Amino acid sequence: MSSPHDTPLRIVLVDDHTLFRKGLAELLEREGAIHVAAITGQPAEVSAMLKNHAPDVLLLDLNIGGTDGIGVMQALRGVGFDLPVLILTVSEAEEDLARALRSGANGYLLKSMEPDEVVDAIVRAARGETVVAPGMTAKLVRMLDARNTPSLLDSLTQREQEILTHLARGESNKAIARELDISYDTVKLHVRHVLAKLNLSSRVEAAVFAVENRFMRSGGEKR
Repeated sequence: MSSPHDTPLRIVLVDDHTLFRKGLAELLEREGAIHVAAITGQPAEVSAMLKNHAPDVLLLDLNIGGTDGIGVMQALRGVGFDLPVLILTVSEAEEDLARALRSGANGYLLKSMEPDEVVDAIVRAARGETVVAPGMTAKLVRMLDARNTPSLLDSLTQREQEILTHLARGESNKAIARELDISYDTVKLHVRHVLAKLNLSSRVEAAVFAVENRFMRSGGEKR
């Protein structure tokens, strides 16, 4: 697994289980694409670590010694930290997945994942993608099925349908901007509109929604 960067991606790892975080840090370093800039089990130390190490991605445990990792993420967002955050957990509960994505997490990873899968998720998150552990995909689909219907697609403009097509391919905002020859900020605006109209909270939900509703990737129309 190689990083698209010239140098390894820098991450900060936050987990309250000492053996797990040290073991995971060592495994990620071995993969070559990742440099673990700092690790901690204390939520109070995270802000300073982000300032001191300027990581590309934050890997954050869902439950940190009785503290809610999602709350930690939201507090960091509130004081201006805008880096990708991947929630790392043993929880396969659908409600935890939904809460993480709706709260702005860039991904939801399980501690049972293989190290190379975690590396791939980190690399994709750094590119601006939203990633979910393979074992959680079916639960994400059920969550979307309970909230959405194909008729919502009719509310999208032609340009928004094009954006959804690219989201279904897992493309980042930068890639979409290049392909459609529009600005990065314009893509961000269209993505927000797509998510709002489809009652979704993340890019990965939009991608799953498009696939599940058999939205054509080439023409922006339903099959």
